[in-house]
Amino acid sequence: MSKVFVIPDVHLKPWIFDKAQDLIEKGDYDKIVLLGDFVDDWNQEKNLDLYKETFDKIFEFLGRYPDTLYCFGNHDLSYLFQAFETGYSSYARDIVVEGVNKIIYSLPSENSAYIHRIENVIFSHAGLTEKFVRRCFGSGGILDIDQLLEHINGLGKDKIWRDDSPIWARPQLDNSRIYPMGMMQVVGHTPVEHPQLDSNGKLLTLDTFSTHYDGKPIGDQKFVCVDTLTEDWFIVNE
Repeated sequence: MSKVFVIPDVHLKPWIFDKAQDLIEKGDYDKIVLLGDFVDDWNQEKNLDLYKETFDKIFEFLGRYPDTLYCFGNHDLSYLFQAFETGYSSYARDIVVEGVNKIIYSLPSENSAYIHRIENVIFSHAGLTEKFVRRCFGSGGILDIDQLLEHINGLGKDKIWRDDSPIWARPQLDNSRIYPMGMMQVVGHTPVEHPQLDSNGKLLTLDTFSTHYDGKPIGDQKFVCVDTLTEDWFIVNE
């Protein structure tokens, strides 16, 4: 396995799945990874039809690609954790809780997690940082990377609903060191104008579909494929 098609933050844009499907059908990919944050967007708290349409598109997509990997996003988990944040819709709470749980139960049990590893690349919504590993596990050195990720995926709200966690971290902005240092990571969460690789060449940020308050796109709305053996990546063209 090597070629992974990545779908970054959706935030109530169901058309993303149609566009992704068109590109996937034209290419040759070994895996699909969703970086989470399916729900919530500016001024859409009462637009329940849009919440429903988004989940309908997700279920349709997963019906076609049932081995997709899903990384939980902070907006998705805020409803399961009953943790309020910007964009949270009390009107849509039941729709989101039902929808996210349906995704979890429709995929193989190991496919929904905070963080996934495929060969030489780690995928999560926001990124795995050294600060988080030290807070939860000390130095982290007593665990190999697979053991560490297994432990992380078993953590509850008290450990995960924190600014340094794999659903909240922003190492692009605060210069937090990623963990482990030599391993590539692919994340969403932090909006960027274009797919952005950090100066060390190990953190690839792909949240190019998020919007400004007025609805204008922040990024170029491009999808990316990652080769998890070579750590190369490229934009998927139309």
